[in-house]
Amino acid sequence: MKIVSYNVNGIRARLERLVEYLSEQQPDVVCLQELKAADDGFPIDDIRAAGYGAVWHGQKGFNGVAVLARGKDPVERQRGLAGDPEDAHSRYLECDVDGLVVASIYLPNGNPRPGPKFDYKLKWMERLADRARDLLAEEVPAVLAGDYNVIPNNDDTFSVRAMADDALTQPESRERYRALLNQGWTDSLRTRHPQGGVWTYWDYQAGAWQRDAGFRIDHLLLSPVAADRLADAGVDKEYRGREKASDHAPTWVRLR
Repeated sequence: MKIVSYNVNGIRARLERLVEYLSEQQPDVVCLQELKAADDGFPIDDIRAAGYGAVWHGQKGFNGVAVLARGKDPVERQRGLAGDPEDAHSRYLECDVDGLVVASIYLPNGNPRPGPKFDYKLKWMERLADRARDLLAEEVPAVLAGDYNVIPNNDDTFSVRAMADDALTQPESRERYRALLNQGWTDSLRTRHPQGGVWTYWDYQAGAWQRDAGFRIDHLLLSPVAADRLADAGVDKEYRGREKASDHAPTWVRLR
């Protein structure tokens, strides 16, 4: 079973690339982030024509997450996180696909810092940790997949110096990411590539793709039951190099 996290950076702008990816790779489950489309702007007819059912949580012009499943409709479990009734951002969507719980996550960026955006990021991560703890208590196979906007380790970026002041590398961001892992979640890509140096994102600016100046911010965390089934994890890097591609590459895990 191939489960993919894919920040598409605008689903209408990248629809051709997304359908192409679904056709060529035929993943079983795809968690999309940064749809940048309201619910009524989600291209469900195109997704269904590609052979996938979908549940989505959109927001006009910003954010937005979705879960796609090959040959079936995911069953929605929860949209949004508890803990802040005034938070209207579309950043969390949790579904069931044949007994596997998958969550599509678009974690706040947090820049500029210090300031309210960084404070929101940290509080959002604490709310995510609360939900993750509840999921672990269910003792089901679960995958928390998404754009976490956290570079967990120094060897997860092309340049520690270039990212030193960014919200993605701050100790507070990393501490909250590690707190998730310490609950019992497994960082699948790190487990398969412990040496680091594996990127999932390359900025559009300054020739980052051509220079391979990227970093790892897309993560698929596995509950213990799912981690027991881990077969492989990787990045479909070449899709980042295609015409009008997202600045993220599809990142995946295979479960037995």
